[in-house]
Amino acid sequence: MHIHILGICGTFMGSMAVLAKELGHHVTGSDANVYPPMSTQLEAQGIQLTQGYDPAQLDPAPDLVVIGNAMSRGNPAVEYVLNKGLPYVSGPQWLADHVLRGRWVLAVAGTHGKTTTSSMLAWVLEHAGMSPGFLIGGVPQNFSVSARLGGTPFFVIEADEYDSAFFDKRSKFVHYGPRTAILNNLEFDHADIFPDLPAIERQFHHLVRTIPSEGLVIHPTTEPALQRVIEMGCWTPVQTTGAGGQWQVKLLSEDGSKFEVLFEGVAQGVVEWDMTGQHNVANALATLAAARHVGVVPSLGIAALSAFKSVKRRMEKVAEVRGITIYDDFAHHPTAIATTLDGLRKKIGDAPLIAIIEPRSNSMKLGAHRDGLPESVVDADQVIWYAPANLGWDLAGTAALCTVPSIVSDSLEGIIERVKSQAQPGTHVVIMSNGGFGGLHGKLAEALQ
Repeated sequence: MHIHILGICGTFMGSMAVLAKELGHHVTGSDANVYPPMSTQLEAQGIQLTQGYDPAQLDPAPDLVVIGNAMSRGNPAVEYVLNKGLPYVSGPQWLADHVLRGRWVLAVAGTHGKTTTSSMLAWVLEHAGMSPGFLIGGVPQNFSVSARLGGTPFFVIEADEYDSAFFDKRSKFVHYGPRTAILNNLEFDHADIFPDLPAIERQFHHLVRTIPSEGLVIHPTTEPALQRVIEMGCWTPVQTTGAGGQWQVKLLSEDGSKFEVLFEGVAQGVVEWDMTGQHNVANALATLAAARHVGVVPSLGIAALSAFKSVKRRMEKVAEVRGITIYDDFAHHPTAIATTLDGLRKKIGDAPLIAIIEPRSNSMKLGAHRDGLPESVVDADQVIWYAPANLGWDLAGTAALCTVPSIVSDSLEGIIERVKSQAQPGTHVVIMSNGGFGGLHGKLAEALQ
């Protein structure tokens, strides 16, 4: 079957394309922006990519068009599909019908940490010899691909609350039918599609309604929004993590790189790994709880986590030039920025730390998170905010409220010059964006040579 995917370079759609190819379909796709790491991964799989949405790409007609949630009415390819009556489907629906049906799905939902936690969970099951399938919105370094069918009934999926398609406004995760569900955390996000936090809580409750009574829901004790979701009605056993929960930790290093795991008060072993930050400790606890639900004893899970290599673009060290270390990070919400910088600060001590932040997500562009931004960067020594041309609010006003030195730059060249003038050997530079950021990482490394 020839499947053509509109919006193929999105992390979810690109991963779905890999699975369709593995099932034996002829897969092609197009996107407005074809850029790595997804474009590289797709081309390596032999998937032909087209830049842009010229309807010519749909002639001769494919057997099925999968339409990504970034596509809207008025897009020339979408209009062609509708006018010609071509068969079409959303990505989550296709996945549910052709990949997830009849499998033991382990879903990871939440505002933050979905990609990292899904990667941890897939790796723990792999390490335990369970050969899981997975679909992850990033490239886990233990696997080097973002999706695979796997050889057993177990399938790990990053379960996103974003909508499914222009014709299906339900959250993607209501399609997945998980048996094991991690609800990591819940804050206001996606201001382009949700009016407020209660609207997102309702979608999370739709997910909870789909989990069987023989399944398991895992969530931290520290998230009031998730507590409210569970109180709307839950028909599934629940395990909790963190303070007062069944799963707890004893930190053995301040930066979270070493900790002891306890289940129901009994020590299970010590995780010692390359990750940092309290958020990753919390991700690890949820992972161990989910893995235990499918039969992985905690000691085996702990051994796997000690060999976990994180995910591309999650505090990924991309260069070290003249003693200056450059990291690429996906953080695009004040909480994620704060926890990432806190983890790095605890790891590097008093070393100079420069944060470069692009407010690129739809919620950021709408200004939904601007009040939380000044507080999110307190662990940096200085911050460079990038002001894209289409930002609809006063970024300079926000920068002025920061308690650490902050400047706003409207060009990559300006950012590079600023870093060159400030960075010295021993400085750590974190570049935070949920997009390609114009290749800033490579350009900065080159300029520092």
